Amino acid sequence: MHTAQKTLRQEFSLAGDADSGARFKFDAPLFFAVLTLIIFGLIFMYSSSAFLADYYKKDQFYFFKRQALFDAAGFALMLFLARYYAALRRKVDPVWVLYATWAALAAVFLFKPIANVHRWIPAGPIQLQPSEFAKITLLFYIAEYLDRAKSRVVKTGLSLVAPFIMTAITLVLIGAEPDLGTPVLLLCVVFFMFYAAGAKMASLVKWALVAAPVIAIEIVRHSYRLKRMMVFLSPEEHAGEAGYQLSQSFLAVGSGGWFGAGLGASKMKLMYLPAPHTDFIFSIMAEELGFLLTLLVLGLFAFLLARGIRIAKQAEQLAHSMMALAITLLVVLQAFFNMAMSIGLVPTKGVPLPFFSYGGSSMLSTLAMMGILLGISAKPGAARRRSI
Repeated sequence: MHTAQKTLRQEFSLAGDADSGARFKFDAPLFFAVLTLIIFGLIFMYSSSAFLADYYKKDQFYFFKRQALFDAAGFALMLFLARYYAALRRKVDPVWVLYATWAALAAVFLFKPIANVHRWIPAGPIQLQPSEFAKITLLFYIAEYLDRAKSRVVKTGLSLVAPFIMTAITLVLIGAEPDLGTPVLLLCVVFFMFYAAGAKMASLVKWALVAAPVIAIEIVRHSYRLKRMMVFLSPEEHAGEAGYQLSQSFLAVGSGGWFGAGLGASKMKLMYLPAPHTDFIFSIMAEELGFLLTLLVLGLFAFLLARGIRIAKQAEQLAHSMMALAITLLVVLQAFFNMAMSIGLVPTKGVPLPFFSYGGSSMLSTLAMMGILLGISAKPGAARRRSI
């Protein structure tokens, strides 16, 4: 009885490990935190989308059912990677995986744009978004590079040239869709990875000075991005124009008060707040739950951050440590940017809220990353190094 209770409390166990036949275990608290976020995400997917789905699709469960299918597929992928990530890592060349990613990112331009952007590849009844999976492949490449080049990264900034070139090519392809939010987010995580691996701050500052003008030019050369910056700086002055969505988000969050209007009782989702089930789902959540209960959702992301850092620290191999750190930072930073955008702390940008916002590719990539993190927690330092 004592052993069973300890197993339930401390780790979620599956049958034998694919590599060694040993008992396979991964981090139970993280697993149940992810499961809780998935359940919360489905609840608020239905709550935020039911009215729109009924109005446009004549089926109030339309978005909910599709998201549930994505969740189920993502959950299966998460369990698969939790068990087999270490084995797959030994058989996959990160450079060629990144090349394949570039091909997929370039392929989006062969298809008709959706909402004036090239981000998706039609795949039957669904649309695949390669930039979501590029997050994983780029971080995988960087983690493997650091595993091989650790001493050189610590001693000289010259070793940063190759990975930053690979990063730049990936980010340029994503940025051409156009998409600025994802490249900026990924660049922040890559900088964190190099800093954690021991790179000198002076070297990182030099690379940041190279990247900053490029980002500034991308903002200036697109008028809608300039409008978003103006809305961010003075939202009240643009509430009826470019800032309409943000102003409605303010109303949703503010009307929630301390205790919320009640689950399903949001008024702003009734055609007042555009796309309430995608980028601004947090606003609906805040309106229905109120400030106090919304803190529980924030607490889940904070727990994910703490648990992910713990797994990264305990990993015996640098590649696993860097991948765990990168995945954790990416998911948590993306959640922060989405929630901060909803309350005007950062400029408005189409960055989905992990586990919550509607989107198949986003859900699949998020749960794939959680699977990798669980896999690292189960088998620290088991895989051998490879040259890049």
